[in-house]
Amino acid sequence: MKKVGIIMGSDSDLPVVEKAAETLKSLDIPYEMHVYSAHRTPLEARDFALNAADRGFGALIAAAGKAAHLAGALAANTVLPVIGIPIKSSTLDGLDALLSTVQMPSGIPVATVAIDGAQNAALLAAQIIAVGDPALTQKLLDLRKAAADKVLEKDRALQNH
Repeated sequence: MKKVGIIMGSDSDLPVVEKAAETLKSLDIPYEMHVYSAHRTPLEARDFALNAADRGFGALIAAAGKAAHLAGALAANTVLPVIGIPIKSSTLDGLDALLSTVQMPSGIPVATVAIDGAQNAALLAAQIIAVGDPALTQKLLDLRKAAADKVLEKDRALQNH
């Protein structure tokens, strides 16, 4: 099974990013987490992206706040799918990070999830890796069914109230 790379621009992003790691772990998807900054360690971020496919990665998740160029910097150096998590880390409540992550130039796509949306980033990475993997596809279907069952149980409780 392919691995997922989780890259954060700062270790202050870890409380958000941990949700992605927990989600991947629950699906038995191997992952690596690293701290690389698009601005402070651009060579290391570039090297990681350039070599990710050869190292067995199938998707990358990039979490960054404020200027949030990390996802784009990684995407510029790989054809692996890159999923950006804009982090709420400034007085602009993450809007700056969202716009920096989502507004990519033509030819360098970055999928972008909600501000602090680490769980959805992990699920999207899992769906990408699940293409051609029936066992992982079934785990994702089971997860969706469990979520639906939880909502329906809440509806039943409301109706009985």
